[in-house]
Amino acid sequence: MPFQRKGLKYVLFLCVLLLLSSQSVWAQSVTFRLINPENGELIRQANFQYGKQAGNSGDNGIIQLEQDQSSSLFISHLQFGKQEFSPKEVALAAQTGELKINPQSHLLQPVVYFQIHPTAGEKESMNFQSAEMLEHDAGNLLDRFMAISSIRKSGSYGFDPVIRGFKYDQVNLVIDGVQGATAGCPNRMDPSSSQVPMNMINQVEIVKGPYSLRYGNAFGGTVNFKSAGLDFSEAGKLGGRLSSSYETNGNISRTEGLANYTNRFSDLKLFGAYATGDDYKDGDGMTVPASFNRRNLGGKLGIKLTDSQELSAMLANNYAENVDFPTLPMDLRKDDTWLFNLGHAAHFSKSNLTNWETSLYATKVNHTMDNYDKLINPRMVDAITFAKTQNFGGRTEMHFDFEKSYLFAGTDMRVEKAEGERQRTMLMGPMAGMTVYDNVWQDAQIRKNGVFAEYHLPGESYQLVFSGRLELNHAETQNPDAAFSDLYEGDLTSDLVNPAFSLGGTKILTNRFSAGLWLGLTQRSPGLAERYINYFPIGLDPYELVGNPNLKAETNKQIDLVLSWKSKQTNINLNAFSAFIGNYISSEIRDDLIPRMTSAPGVRQYINIDQALHAGFELSWKQQYGEHLYQIAELAYTYGKNKDSGEALPEIPPMEFRYRIVGSFIRQKLQAEISFRHSFKQDRIATSYGENETPAFNVVDLKANYLITSAISVNTGVNNLLDEAYYEHLSRNMTGSSRPLYSPGRSFYFSLVFNFL
Repeated sequence: MPFQRKGLKYVLFLCVLLLLSSQSVWAQSVTFRLINPENGELIRQANFQYGKQAGNSGDNGIIQLEQDQSSSLFISHLQFGKQEFSPKEVALAAQTGELKINPQSHLLQPVVYFQIHPTAGEKESMNFQSAEMLEHDAGNLLDRFMAISSIRKSGSYGFDPVIRGFKYDQVNLVIDGVQGATAGCPNRMDPSSSQVPMNMINQVEIVKGPYSLRYGNAFGGTVNFKSAGLDFSEAGKLGGRLSSSYETNGNISRTEGLANYTNRFSDLKLFGAYATGDDYKDGDGMTVPASFNRRNLGGKLGIKLTDSQELSAMLANNYAENVDFPTLPMDLRKDDTWLFNLGHAAHFSKSNLTNWETSLYATKVNHTMDNYDKLINPRMVDAITFAKTQNFGGRTEMHFDFEKSYLFAGTDMRVEKAEGERQRTMLMGPMAGMTVYDNVWQDAQIRKNGVFAEYHLPGESYQLVFSGRLELNHAETQNPDAAFSDLYEGDLTSDLVNPAFSLGGTKILTNRFSAGLWLGLTQRSPGLAERYINYFPIGLDPYELVGNPNLKAETNKQIDLVLSWKSKQTNINLNAFSAFIGNYISSEIRDDLIPRMTSAPGVRQYINIDQALHAGFELSWKQQYGEHLYQIAELAYTYGKNKDSGEALPEIPPMEFRYRIVGSFIRQKLQAEISFRHSFKQDRIATSYGENETPAFNVVDLKANYLITSAISVNTGVNNLLDEAYYEHLSRNMTGSSRPLYSPGRSFYFSLVFNFL
């Protein structure tokens, strides 16, 4: 009997020991990467919940957790939705070091994600992006997306993006969700897209329509350029990248580089780029003035404060000089821009609040333009304009991850200031020798204060998204021009309240077919130019524009229908939209106002019209042929109408068809592509603005990329292979001529990239 009791004690002790050892095995700490199987990219900034544990994959796409036998893993991400993984799948991920998560794009808003250039080791062979790293103007990059065009006043610089016919302040363009730049030039030689340091960007997020209210007042669309994230390493690690390219038509050379040092507590990136070019020849052999010089320098420092907190700071300087603008009365002489951004991120593991990010920023633009190099006969005046703009503000956002849903909520503030003076020295007539000073911007200022929230409710076969924003908009001028003030009897301040709301969702109807419906209502206050520009030719025609502080806010009531059919080899998407715009901001000719410059035929004043309409569709078809070949066909169309006058809205791009066939060979080291673009004739024009019809044209491009080693790649190709003579509908006419700004003719290019990151 004593032996039995003693034996029983040993048995119980052994069982407890085995149980504890079993628990210790399952409670071990494991780490694995989150991977997008479609392109091999890391999935960054994904939130996870695992039993009582929660956290974020950070900028390195890695999560760490204490593994157990029974808990499922929930991953939530804006691009991938919220997905559940069983304990068995978690155990397999712990063994392989990877968890593959398929994109749930059919559950999202009408949004496009584009990876610019991944870090090394993530299938570079499938991501030859040297052209994007070297790009000196982000507007040119955006033109590659369906339903996005750009207003071109120069053949080489300052491409101003247009999304589905929405332009200027109707498009919200930001860096890292918060930072923007106001064009110092009243003619927008330097739109905010031209201020993006492209070699520090690793992703572009584009939301078409008023459905992303987190980053500002999204009226017609949002473009968010995301800079390279922080990446800490256990041991000190030094890396770098150097890229260079040359393009024959225009003698365009570009060089960019980045040096990176990381250790356990810090991540330092120093970057720089330089691009220069001369005049180019169009398809007819005509020389187009297109000289430019552009450089940028900067750095980003990240500090790991704790295991759950990070601090980052980025400083960049963009400098452009001697840029030809053949469609404008002046050329860009100097554009000196400074961008500063300070950010803090905190990740939490034991509460519904999983992520809290705060950013402060400041942007300063110093812009000079003149007509000194313009060939004017007779030359009646020498003109030079000095302009300065400032942007500063901040944003804080919290991410709550609940059991079956998640929420983004926060507040932001943005201040925009502009001041500038034009000097006109008279060369002929009774005022010869005199200098006149024009108060262009009137020291105008706009302050925006907003609160926002976005709630995601995913289900087994659907996802719903509710988004809201409320913004207070205050505008004033601190140095009003006397004539401008008399025009409005001295009342130049404006206070508007802008509510915005959107809701939508997608239902998976079958294993391959899904349908989504999105509804948005947003309101946009007029911008600095629309309120306070003071007799300056900034529109489509040569009329001088005068601002109107009494303008009402534009409203956009928009609906998007998204249909998607997807199989293993085929992906077909249709997005049809209609946008009903109230209080549309336009302009009318005022015969009673006299222009400042004799070259202007008259003066236009900004006004509201009752109603306008934007409608259209985007259709895409992607087909995979085996492992090495795929094709993409896209068709986009936008219809714009002034419902008051019945006339077409100005600057609406024509219907466009694009086709690409891409092949990957030699173990994915070689990637070759042929692309075809057909732009249809645009005969829906606004004749009251002097718009002309644009003929149809075809453009064929070829390119090839080869990965010589894991760190060295080459890229070569030819743009406009058939040497087509063409111009875009949104390109302006050359100054003093009815000839439009033609695009470059045939051009060969070559680039070489060394990547040791």
